[in-house]
This record gives sequence, structure tokens and C-alpha cells, in this order.
Amino acid sequence: MILDCVDFGLCHAAGVGVYDALRNGVATTASLLVPAPWARFAASEFRGEDVGVHLTLNAEHDRYRWGPLTQSPSLLDGDGGFPRTISDLWDHADLDEVRKECRAQIERAVLWGIDLSHLGTHLDALLLRPEFFDIYLDLALEFALPLRLPDAEGEAAVGFPLRQLAQEEGAVFADRSRRLAAPRDLDSLASTLADLEPGVTELTFHPALDTPELRAATDDWPSRAADYSLLCSAAAHQIVADSGVTPIGYRPLRDLARSLQGS
Repeated sequence: MILDCVDFGLCHAAGVGVYDALRNGVATTASLLVPAPWARFAASEFRGEDVGVHLTLNAEHDRYRWGPLTQSPSLLDGDGGFPRTISDLWDHADLDEVRKECRAQIERAVLWGIDLSHLGTHLDALLLRPEFFDIYLDLALEFALPLRLPDAEGEAAVGFPLRQLAQEEGAVFADRSRRLAAPRDLDSLASTLADLEPGVTELTFHPALDTPELRAATDDWPSRAADYSLLCSAAAHQIVADSGVTPIGYRPLRDLARSLQGS
């Protein structure tokens, strides 16, 4: 079981909250928003944790903006940052600029000294269109990193066989991806773990400290603060221990991806 903290580096509260969840809570990996304003802080505090890149082409918050690392006009909206919605991104993005930007985000994280464990995609922007997914898959293979993908149920909503395409190319990914049912609390965590099937399942969280900064930056701050409290609670440790599941990060999958590439 992988317990992933996404939106790592979104803000200071997310950086501190994610590290607490990794070091003292039950989280096992994190996905870094490299272009976000507090990503450099997150990287500066890196101490060898299991961290991947959450490839980012959107800045969805009305009051909190960021943009591309590269000089890529097609990836900007009228406000000077990434588009707020994936539909706006898809309408205007040049695919060569998308590829250049995503590679730059990976290379920036490596330059910061992060031993990358996986790739993900913010707001699923690189998952839901075949031409964008091709870039996502190509970069995972180029850097020999596992991918975060929806499970079979989620794939049905996408409309094309992305898991099959990834498998045929030799990419590595978890067997299933799930989110806790609402309310996202200890009972939800316990019931989810009790129902896990054999294989590797990823659970996704957005932990952050409940601070004035978080409340000013995001409208969904209550769920982020709740995820932080859940992951860092003593009860969560007990639930995971009692469940019989084996918590892992993405590095075992990365090791598999690199062994397959070398075979």
C-alpha cells in the first residue's frame, strides 16, 4: 500500500505538513509541485524521503498563482500563470512546449538533489487526452520512473486504454488507485484498508497544516487540514498496523522499472 501526499510544495503549510506526515505519520511518499512557490523550500528540507514529481501545467487557485519554468507562451493564461482549468490548457497548449516544461520540472527536481521515485500529473492533465498521455508515458520511460495512473475503473471514464498502453511499453504503475470515501476519517481509513485486494494500491491525500496562509490560498483547506490530522494521528498508525497491509513508497516500483529497462 502506497500512501501518497500530493500537492507537496503548494505552500509552506503543505511543505511542513507533508514532511510531518512522512517522518512522523503513516504517509509513505509525496508528489512535488515543482513550479509552485514553496517547492524550493520543500526541496531544501529533503532528507532522503520517497518523493516524486507531480508534473504541473495548471494553477487552479483563484488567489494563488504560479507558471511554467520554461519560456512557453502556450502554457500561460491571460493572468500570466498556468491555466486554471485543464480544458483551457488543452485548448491552447503546444505539445512541444508541454514536453519541454515537463522535462524541465523533472530536471529541476533532480538539480535540487531529490532522488526521484515516481511521476504523477496535477489535476490529471496528462492523463485524459491521448496526445498528452504520450508525453507523460515517454518521460516515465526516459527517466525509468513508475507512473501514477488511475485504476481500471478510472480508466473507463478516461475513454482510452492508458493502462494497457503503459503496460505494452514496459512502464510500471500500481495495481489500483483509490481515495478514501467521505468523510475522510479514521473509520474511512480502516474500512478502506480492510477491503484492499492483493497487489499494490495507492491512496491519495493532500495534507497541510491549518494556517492562515493555507486558508488564504485555497478554498479546500478544511480537507487538506483533515488529511494532515488523519495521517499524523496515533490512531492511524494503529489502524495501519492492525490491517496487515505493508506500507511502501514508490522506490520498490522504481527499482522494478529500472531492472526491467536493464534486462
